[in-house]
Amino acid sequence: MIKIKRRKTDKTIKAIEALKTAKIKNSSYNTPEVNAALREMFYGKCYICENKQTTSFQIEHLMPHHGNVDLKYDWNNLFWSCAHCNNIKNDKYTPILDCTKENIEDFIAFRKKGYFGTEERLIFESLDFRTETENTVKLLQEVYYGSTPQKQIEAKVLRRALRKELSEFKEYVREYQEEEDEQEKGDLRCLLRKELRDSSSFAAFKRWLIRDNKNIFPELYEDITALHKN
Repeated sequence: MIKIKRRKTDKTIKAIEALKTAKIKNSSYNTPEVNAALREMFYGKCYICENKQTTSFQIEHLMPHHGNVDLKYDWNNLFWSCAHCNNIKNDKYTPILDCTKENIEDFIAFRKKGYFGTEERLIFESLDFRTETENTVKLLQEVYYGSTPQKQIEAKVLRRALRKELSEFKEYVREYQEEEDEQEKGDLRCLLRKELRDSSSFAAFKRWLIRDNKNIFPELYEDITALHKN
């Protein structure tokens, strides 16, 4: 879960107009225009788990509308979520951090502990004491581990996708660290920058891996800092 900017694009303009029309007609907010704009804005990944590989996406209300038409059709209250995360969040976790307004990585640490042959564990550490942060941490824990037999199976698939992404990312970092040729090292840094972008799957975990090793990779940490300024 990372900060995603609500950029003004042709698709978002069309989505907002579609929502205005839907509100007047009291029809569904689930329009092609809204889906296209949300998919574009969130880079085709779930705003909660950051997985791009899921095949089922839904429009999620950050604040449950409970029939409130203003919340129901508010563009700023609509988010792109996978079915797994949306079904878990539902009305159970309110309020949570708004990833379009706050830099989530400053309030929650995303870490994966352990390795093959040992007990692996994902850790979501709250870095402040706000209700929104605590609720978001609890939501992430349930998303990645599940609380029902079905959700535990889905969570296992999610963790497998995360493990694969992080393994590939760590290998790139190792190659970058060991490379002696300056041109090759530059190419690897470009690749790592791409892996750290907002559009990358599981970017929060990748960025925190660098954050925890910023003394070793100060230049990569600077790349993360630069991303937050854009």
